[in-house]
Amino acid sequence: MTEEQKLIEKLQRIESLFAGATTTGEKVAAANALERIREKLTDVQKLDPPVEYKFTLTDMWSKKLFLALLRRYGIEPYRYYRQKYTTVMARVPISFVDETLWPEFQELDETLRSYLEEVTNRVITTSIYADSSEAEVRQGRLKGTEFKE
Repeated sequence: MTEEQKLIEKLQRIESLFAGATTTGEKVAAANALERIREKLTDVQKLDPPVEYKFTLTDMWSKKLFLALLRRYGIEPYRYYRQKYTTVMARVPISFVDETLWPEFQELDETLRSYLEEVTNRVITTSIYADSSEAEVRQGRLKGTEFKE
C-alpha cells in the first residue's frame, strides 16, 4: 500500500468517526458515513437554521480541504468581493459547525498537514540537501549591518 493510499484510508476512518459510526464495520464503510452526516445536517437544519459563517483559513491547502468538505455535505461555499482568497463563507447551522464540521476539518487538516510535511521533508533532504533543519536564532543584530525584507 502506498503512502497516498494509507493517507486516503486514514482520512476515510476519520470521516467515519465523525459520522457516529459505532462498529468496526461501520467505520470502514466511508460511503455510509457520508450519508449519515448529510442526514444529520438535514435534521439539524430543522431545529437550528443556517447562519452565515466566515472561516479564515491559514493556507491554500487548508482552504482546498475545507471547500471539499463543505461541498461533500451539500453546503455551498462562497466569498465576497475583496475578501482574502483564504476566506470562506458558508451558511451552516451553528450546532453542525461545532459538533461535526469544524472538529472533522481540524482532524483531517492535521492529518493532511503532517503528510505534506513528511513528503516535503523527504523530497528536500533527498534532492536538495540532507540538512533541512531550522535556521539558527541569534540575539539581536550587529551594528552597521543592513536588514532587508
